[in-house]
Amino acid sequence: MLTGSPDTVLVVIRGNSGSGKSTVARAVREAYGRRGLALISQDVVRREILREKDEPGGVNIGLLDVMCRHALDAGYHVLLEGILARSRYGEMLRGLFRDHRGTSHAYYLDVSWEETLRRHETRPQRTRFGPDDMRQWYLERDVLTGVAETVVDESSTLAGTVGLIGRHTGLTAAAAPRPLAGGRGAGAWP
Repeated sequence: MLTGSPDTVLVVIRGNSGSGKSTVARAVREAYGRRGLALISQDVVRREILREKDEPGGVNIGLLDVMCRHALDAGYHVLLEGILARSRYGEMLRGLFRDHRGTSHAYYLDVSWEETLRRHETRPQRTRFGPDDMRQWYLERDVLTGVAETVVDESSTLAGTVGLIGRHTGLTAAAAPRPLAGGRGAGAWP
C-alpha cells in the first residue's frame, strides 16, 4: 500500500545500542528547526509504550510501520531511529521503503564494540544496563539488504553525520547544527 507523497522524506537511522543514533536523530530534528518532522524512536514504542521485549514478530514492528505510514500520509517527514535489527525489522523496513512515494534514506552507524562501550559511559541509561547486556544485543555490521543504506563509520563526528544526512535529505542545512543542550559542542560525541 503506497504511503506518503512525492514531497515527503523518510529517514531511517540504525545502529547498535550506544552507537549515537538517538543523538543524531535529535540533532537532525533540531537542525530542521520547524514543525513537520516526526521523530519515531523504536525504544519509545517498544520499551515505553508497549513494554515489550525485542523479539521476532513483536507488536512494536507493526506499530512502528503504522506510525511511520500515518505520519507520512499526513504530510510529515519521518525520522525513524533504533537498533532495528535486520533479522526482525528488515522486512518491515523494505516494505516501507518500497511503498513510500517520496524520497527515502537509510543510515547505519557502524561503531566498533570498543567505541560503543565508550559512548555508553556518557549516556544517562548507563546505570540501567551495562556491557554484558549490550554485548548480547551487539550486531556487527548489521546492514540492510534490499535497501541502499549509507554506512557511517565511527570516525564521523556528530556534526559530520548530521551534515551528511542534511545534504542527502534536504532536511537540514549543510552547516553544522547548533550545540546540543548541556553545553557540549556540536562536533563532539557526548
